[in-house]
Amino acid sequence: MRVQLPDGKEREVPDGSTFLDLAKSIGPGLAKAVVAAKLDGELMDLQAPIPRFGTVQLLKADAPEAEEIIRHSCEHVLATAVIRLFKGAQVTMGPQDHSKDFYYDFDIGRAFSPEDLEKIEAEMKKIVAEDVAFVRKEVPKDEAVQLFQSLGQRFKPEILAWIPGDTVTLYQDADFIDLCRGPHVPSAGRIGAFRLLGAAGAYWRGDATKDPLQRIRGVAFKDEKALKAWDEKMELARQRDHRRLGKELGLFGFSPLAPASPFFLPKGAVIYNQMLAYMRGQYRRFGYQEVITPQIYSVDVFKTSGHYANYRENMYFADPGHSDEEIQKTAPGPLKNSEFSVKPMNCPGHCVLFGMGHHSFRDLPWRVADFGRLHRAEGEAVHGMMRVRTFCQDDAHIFVSEDGMQSEMSTFMELVDEVYGDFGLTDVTVVVATRPEKRLGSDAIWDRAEKALMTALEEKGRKYTVAPGEGAFYGPKIELHVKDGLDRDWQLGTIQVDFALPERFELEYVGADGARHRPVMLHRAIFGSLERFFGVYLEHTGGAYPIWLSPVQAAILPITDRAMAHADVVAAALEKAGVRVWIDRRNEKLGKKIAEGRVQKYPYLLVIGDREVEQGGAALRTRGGEDLGYQPLEALVAKIGSEARLPGSDRPVRVTGAIGVAAEDNQRPA
Repeated sequence: MRVQLPDGKEREVPDGSTFLDLAKSIGPGLAKAVVAAKLDGELMDLQAPIPRFGTVQLLKADAPEAEEIIRHSCEHVLATAVIRLFKGAQVTMGPQDHSKDFYYDFDIGRAFSPEDLEKIEAEMKKIVAEDVAFVRKEVPKDEAVQLFQSLGQRFKPEILAWIPGDTVTLYQDADFIDLCRGPHVPSAGRIGAFRLLGAAGAYWRGDATKDPLQRIRGVAFKDEKALKAWDEKMELARQRDHRRLGKELGLFGFSPLAPASPFFLPKGAVIYNQMLAYMRGQYRRFGYQEVITPQIYSVDVFKTSGHYANYRENMYFADPGHSDEEIQKTAPGPLKNSEFSVKPMNCPGHCVLFGMGHHSFRDLPWRVADFGRLHRAEGEAVHGMMRVRTFCQDDAHIFVSEDGMQSEMSTFMELVDEVYGDFGLTDVTVVVATRPEKRLGSDAIWDRAEKALMTALEEKGRKYTVAPGEGAFYGPKIELHVKDGLDRDWQLGTIQVDFALPERFELEYVGADGARHRPVMLHRAIFGSLERFFGVYLEHTGGAYPIWLSPVQAAILPITDRAMAHADVVAAALEKAGVRVWIDRRNEKLGKKIAEGRVQKYPYLLVIGDREVEQGGAALRTRGGEDLGYQPLEALVAKIGSEARLPGSDRPVRVTGAIGVAAEDNQRPA
């Protein structure tokens, strides 16, 4: 058996050799350091036989993929400890993704106590100290079923029934054996450092009607230094928790009288409205027309769209308060059903809107944006602003011909780059989700749609990864994943191709050939929902918003009562320039006013004492503590006024043709 190493050199090993055998043949030091291997880019277990010729990369603990392998292995150590400590414990499954943490779901007949977790963690440390080996085995599926039945593990035969093929892979470490594809570290001693985070309730297969389980979650790293760095990041995340900052900065609140529905306080409303104003400016530049659609629809709409059949449990329904006969009298046309629902999304309404008029190919692309409120009956997964029951999306739909898809996607990526750039979100990765097994439309249409997505990205020089089979049933999509200031990934923007809704609503346009054609519908959002983006961005900035988004852009701090009149003059001049100003009129010492102004994250603090009154200006400080010294009033207004404007306000119109944008406006500031 020959293999190729990353430097291009080839190496021979005996037939049947494992990747660990290869590492040993290179050197004993390497064999002790590696945790896994890659064959032509595919992650492999060190104990797996080398199946063919290819390029082999041996991964040490500091490789990017190594921490996921360490977490996965620590997950099995967790299960081993539980099996040792709790007789008859049932082990179910862990996560597919180990990029952040690990968990296992157990059934021990009761909840785990904090004392239980301490004992489990101590037992795990013993197992790591014992350096027990992870032994990989391939066995016939029937043999695996018999094995788990003999061990009394009632969930495993059900899992085995889902797995295709006649052979499965098992891993054993000390007292525990489980179904697993791997890979794992060769032995537990290579798990550098770990911590259990807690236990919580779960259900078998996530179904509340099935067995209640207990999920123990933890983290693992290559060494104590990495664990300490994680601790520091978690502390920073705690300090930046948007729920905590929202309260401290007076931005929003929640009430049990409207569960999972945020109340925006005056400062929070300023930020929210600035986000809307900014996006409206971008819409004007990129050729979108804003529409306003109803909040409540007959369920006929959602039956046509398919949401009634597939999304009903997440919808709120409205009692019309009138008889069926009265409702039918007020309807301009016959209704099949007088049941009504509050809208959970805008797309069905936009299909209704498109269908109200007659369209030709000259009208396309037809871009409509809607800031209407949406309501979804979310379950227990609600979380602060990140998952709420009432929200607004920066939602837009583009009705376009098949030939126009690629151009629209390319323009969308330009818009995305501008928006994220203006918010300082520069670490953005792109994923293309392709056709799932169950889908609408022919393979030829899917081929064209997927090619349009990928070509649009390639034309912009954007790198992307492909998520095979992860597209929606109605079409492929682009997902935009943004990394925040705490190195966390958030999936925010998306553009999705939809063949289904135009078909279900029988939408048409007249083509250049005079025949009727079905448009393609593109669903797109950049923020996602404003509420969720609000929470994500609050944690990203820690509340230190860019000045254009800050609810108070300049706080004026008069030192004495004699300075109050001049503070009013300075405030009036700044407000005339469009700056949002607050005057701290409290009878407090200057040091306290400055300290509290910095806690409130005001971008600029303007100190006014007798000298500043006499000279007609103010002493300027930043929230970061920089003292910029005395500034004349005109200089203050020019500096702060220019920084306070919405980004993009001086950029030319990018796409003409929308209502209110004429061709001659192209070079006029938007």
